[in-house]
Amino acid sequence: MPPAMTRLAFPDYLEHLRSDSARFRDVLADCDPAARVPACPDWDAADLLWHLAGVQWFWASVIRKRPAGPGEDDPGPDRPGSYPALLAFFDECAASLVAQLEAADPTEPAWSWAPEQTVGFTFRRQAHEALIHRLDAEQTAGEVTGLDPRLAADGVAELMDVMYGGEAPEWGRTEMGEELVEIQMTDVEQSLFVRPGMFFGTDPDSGKNYDGPHLLLAEPGDAAAVVRGKAADLDAWLWKRRDDSGIEVSGDRRVYDAMISAVSEPLT
Repeated sequence: MPPAMTRLAFPDYLEHLRSDSARFRDVLADCDPAARVPACPDWDAADLLWHLAGVQWFWASVIRKRPAGPGEDDPGPDRPGSYPALLAFFDECAASLVAQLEAADPTEPAWSWAPEQTVGFTFRRQAHEALIHRLDAEQTAGEVTGLDPRLAADGVAELMDVMYGGEAPEWGRTEMGEELVEIQMTDVEQSLFVRPGMFFGTDPDSGKNYDGPHLLLAEPGDAAAVVRGKAADLDAWLWKRRDDSGIEVSGDRRVYDAMISAVSEPLT
């Protein structure tokens, strides 16, 4: 059986954040600002640039103000009025986020919207944010390059445990099934196991109801269904950035479909 998944080291996340942010910027610098983003058709290249700039601005602010979270009335940045100004603003935001993380201890407490309340959450989450939007930029410009396999494998684990799953907050509860799905990542020779089920809860702060399909990472065991492919293909597929070509599915289709229901909501 392949070994269990392990996270990347924090310096590796930081290096990927640097390199993928730089690639994102370089690709968009020569792109038509009005070019549509294939995975986010409501966006053009300028919107994509503004989105990642704003995300990196926000998380640099979170780390700078740690452990306090963002205030409800904190003003956000104004969108620059031209494409060159957007590029310059992105440069500032990317540099600020990297600088804040370089100066921080990943184990320090810091706000996040997830159960994990450490600076380390931002190291990992923002490495994957930059990776996927780098892919968006490349698809927009027609200059796609490969994803780093180890980062992509960690991205699949993060999707299952953070973006589409994870332990319930105090105001929610889960009802999980007994059957497992094994996700085999052939190029890194690693597997992870997920248990599909349901989440029930309404966020008391926003009033939003989150009842729906859910996933929990599980210890290795006998899997009712197996999903098999390269880590980069699986990561991009689960992020709705590519189709399922080259991805193999076997076993109980009902259990596989339960996993797919939990990852059906598109992410931006």
